Formats: sequence, structure tokens, C-alpha cells
Amino acid sequence: MPITANDPNRKSWLEVPNDSDFPIQNIPFGVFLTKDDVITIGTRIGDSAIDLGALQQMNYFEGIELTDDMFMQDTLNDFISDGKKTWRLVRNRIAEIFDAENPLLRDNAKHREIVIFTLDEIEMQLPVLIGDYTDFYSSKEHATNVGKMFRDPENALLPNWLHIPVGYHGRSSSIVPSGIPVHRPMGQTLPNGETTPVFGPSRLIDFELETAFITTDANIMGENIPVHEAEDYIFGMVLLNDWSARDIQKWEYVPLGPFLAKNFASSISPWIVTLDALEPFRVKGPKQDPTPLPYLQQKGKHAFDIHLEVSIEPENGEETLVSKSNFKYMYWSMSQQLAHHTSNGCRVNSGDMMGSGTISGPTPDSFGSMLELTWGGKNPIQMKDGTERKFINDGDSVRIKGYCQNSDVRIGFGEVCSKLLPPFTRK
Repeated sequence: MPITANDPNRKSWLEVPNDSDFPIQNIPFGVFLTKDDVITIGTRIGDSAIDLGALQQMNYFEGIELTDDMFMQDTLNDFISDGKKTWRLVRNRIAEIFDAENPLLRDNAKHREIVIFTLDEIEMQLPVLIGDYTDFYSSKEHATNVGKMFRDPENALLPNWLHIPVGYHGRSSSIVPSGIPVHRPMGQTLPNGETTPVFGPSRLIDFELETAFITTDANIMGENIPVHEAEDYIFGMVLLNDWSARDIQKWEYVPLGPFLAKNFASSISPWIVTLDALEPFRVKGPKQDPTPLPYLQQKGKHAFDIHLEVSIEPENGEETLVSKSNFKYMYWSMSQQLAHHTSNGCRVNSGDMMGSGTISGPTPDSFGSMLELTWGGKNPIQMKDGTERKFINDGDSVRIKGYCQNSDVRIGFGEVCSKLLPPFTRK
């Protein structure tokens, strides 16, 4: 089935700013609370939020097989469960409805009043009920940098890294949408030169520049997903800031890996951009040497050219750009990650989230964490207000943006922005 929604020549009758992440060729999916306190599934074109529940009630999706309440729910899980054919039919239909040449909704003022909201009239919610969350470690540059800092620089990558997409299971209960502040966690750390740990606030809070993909129901328990089919089970992508407490992590991670240093908060952008919308931005990923085992081998373009940037904004200061990277640098693709994840028969469900791992590029200004940007705090970053940062301070907001752009169209994710607050205190 063709992806007619991606037609680069299509214009919308809704106003779309020139530099918008959300032209009519994007059509992402999210969940929002309306000015009438109604939670609905929606999409966005330009600076307009569109109530898909209302559109469905008024029969704008006639001819597409959908349950009666498909878009009148508080998560996207059921819609995602319907599979790729339904996602594509719905996106194509939305593109038709909002096409500049289509008068059906354009000329119906009563319906427009019900369906369309300005962004200040809505409040974005977590788009899916995330049952399980896995975070990978798939940037060769990031893994090499961390290996150099904490291990032998000559053997920065562990022996397994070039053979498997390394990952760990995170904590879905701590995933929040953009705009929700995050508290500095308490935890055990081992001060330099000491042999006995102490308990207190983490002193080394870091961001991790990541993306994440959201899956549909992929398999039954015991079944694996072939790498060449994996993309059929990926609904779309979001931006992810996987907050990290580096001092807690250093003390706890041997022998079983990340735990409390990672599961206190993970922030995501609220609009899920479909893999269909990203289709024009496919590129080849890095050459993999040695060649992966057969179940991970793939041909063609399975990386995406997504420009990424991170800024830090002090509480009363000006925002400073600290990193510019790109998703195309990732060594292991999303398809390989999902194929490996299910290679042992692990079940993957609708709404599960898989983090890419920190996305670092080949140059120092493209590193995806403060750990790398300041090289463990040895090289502080100068902020526009004259202060310095080794890690993230209380009151700082971390903002991650991402977009794809070619000569025809720009497709973006908006942003994930969260403020770091002091440790939570019980009243």
C-alpha cells in the first residue's frame, strides 16, 4: 500500500510555519487533554492539535476498519496493536482530510471548531501505556569513550560489544512526557579514596541523548522476529533523555549493570513520529566489522538521518547549546535491536519502548552526555551566563530536539524538555 501521506507536494489548509517540525507530511500520533478536560488521541499539523476521537465520531474515517472507540482512549496501545496496514490507512486519510484542496472539513466551520485546538488549549500526556522498557548501548563512539574513561583505553570495547546489541531492562514506571520535572535522586555512592559508601543526593546527574522506538505486538512467547521483518513491528520513534546518576552508577553497576542510577527518570517527547513518515530519510548505517552472526545480518538502508541537539538552560539564564549529533551514527540498527531482543523468544507487546542508548558522534561536540562532553568533569562546559557545568545543576532544564530535513520537507519530533529539581522531600 503506497504511503500517500508522504507526498512532498501536498499542502494543508491549516497554517504551517516554514520551520515547523510538523508539516502535513509528518502526521505524528499522541494523546492530549483538551480544554474541556477530555483525554483524546490526536495528531498535529503546524501549531494545530487535531482531535482524532472527534473526527472518528463524525465518520471521517469511514471505510477504515476501526473499533468504535479507537481514538477515544487515553493511550495509543490499541491503535498500535492494529498493525502497520491500519497505521498507514489512517495516516493517508488524515493527509487527505487536511489537504488544501479538500473542502470536506475545511469548509465545515462547526466541525472544525470541535476538531482543532491551538497548542495552548491542550496538555500533552504520555502517549502509550509502556509495559516494558529496554535500553540499548548501541553507539560505538559512546561505548568507546566510556571504555576509555573507566577501563583500559587500548581495550575500550568489551569483547561482546561488536557481536551483539548490548542492552538492559529499564523501569517503565519512571518514564514521563516532556515538561514533567525530575528530582535529583538519592543513592549510595563511594567517595573518592574511601572504602565505605555513603547515602545522599547524587552529585553527578547527567542527560543521555537518545531516541526510542515504540513496538506493536510482535510475537508470541518463544518466537523470534527475523531481522528483515523487524521494522514491520516498529510503530514509530520519540526523543528520549535517559537521565543518569553517574556516581550511583559507578558504585552499583558491577556485576549486574545499571539499576538505581538509571531508573529514577526517563523523559520522552510526546508525539510519536511514525516510521512511515521517516521513510524519505533512510541512510546506510556504519560498516559492521566483524560481520554479525546471520540472524543479525541485514542489507539496505536501516539507519535514519535525524539531526539531534541538546541545550542546557539554567533557571534564570540563557540556553546554551552543548551537543549536536545524529541518529545515523548508531552502530546497531533498530531492526537488529528488536531481532536480538526476541532471538531468545522474549515476548514484545504493543506499547513497549526500546531506547537507542546514548547517541554520540565522532567529534567532541557531538558527544551525547555530559560524562563525555566534559570528560568526566575534567573539562567543564562554559555557559552563556558565565557559569560552568561539569554535570547538571538543580534548576537546569535539559532540552533535546530532533528533526530530519531534505530539499523537499522537514520532519521533526518537537522536543523533550525537563527541569532538574532538588531531591524530593516528604511533607
